[in-house]
Amino acid sequence: MQLVNTFYCAMYFQQTVKNPVSLSGIGVHSGKIVDVAIKPAPANSGITFKRVDVSSNNLIKASYENVVETQLCTVVANESGLKVSTIEHIMSAFWGLGIDNALVEVNAEEMAILDGSSAPFVAAVDRVGVAIQGAMRKYIKIKKEICITDADKFVRLSPSDEPSVECSVDFNHPMIGYQKASFAEMSGNYGHEISRARTFGFVKEIEVLKNMGLARGGSLENAIGVSETEILNPEGLRYKNEFAKHKLLDLVGDLYLAGHRVIGKIEAHKCGHHLNNMMLRRLFASPEVFDTVEMMVPFSRFSGKLYNNISQK
Repeated sequence: MQLVNTFYCAMYFQQTVKNPVSLSGIGVHSGKIVDVAIKPAPANSGITFKRVDVSSNNLIKASYENVVETQLCTVVANESGLKVSTIEHIMSAFWGLGIDNALVEVNAEEMAILDGSSAPFVAAVDRVGVAIQGAMRKYIKIKKEICITDADKFVRLSPSDEPSVECSVDFNHPMIGYQKASFAEMSGNYGHEISRARTFGFVKEIEVLKNMGLARGGSLENAIGVSETEILNPEGLRYKNEFAKHKLLDLVGDLYLAGHRVIGKIEAHKCGHHLNNMMLRRLFASPEVFDTVEMMVPFSRFSGKLYNNISQK
């Protein structure tokens, strides 16, 4: 198949990873090494996590309905109470790369934090490529504006034929302040523009978490460290608005727990995992504001390397 025809198919059809790919890294809270394997999955199966350290009832569907904790990250659990935490970065990578179906095997209760961004997951999928599947891709098309708020925080979805995301943060800190990040899904490059944005933590809060037995694996290797007056990472920031871009990264990862991408304008201010999940619960409780449709959305954010590695399956 010629490249142009392959791209045409990728706009319409569901996709999975072409071959299995593995990564290993530290768990940000446990401080232990975690092994992760991303494997192909059938069309219409969505994203599923599998706890390979548990012998039975070890499948957990990546769904907003299965979110059980949102305090420090997004945590999903199955009906047996088996959990996987910190899934937002890999979910964001799947959203950014157009992966509809995948099996994610993990041998611990938390995903590896890797470098604190979604870029290692993007690079892993880029290495093995994607496979086009014989089923049409579905989208959530917003018909009427819907917004959820918490004081001055909000997440809003509104109608638009050109999918886009805009996210802003506002911290009373000299190194952050007010920042905004945006991403035009039909023309942007997720891997280049968004995926490298790292999670961040304030030194005084990290010490509190460590005293609680959390953040044992946190370091400047997998997060931006912020003191009262400076960025502690010797290499500095990857983007001038990296804090806002990471919040955008988390936002789309959390919203991808809807099971489909959103056709509409996504706007958020000072959002977090809890508010993101509440938006999805509000959305699906309001069927009058959206349709589930099959339509063409060009995923031009793919790299040329990745396009050349697409195959049919």
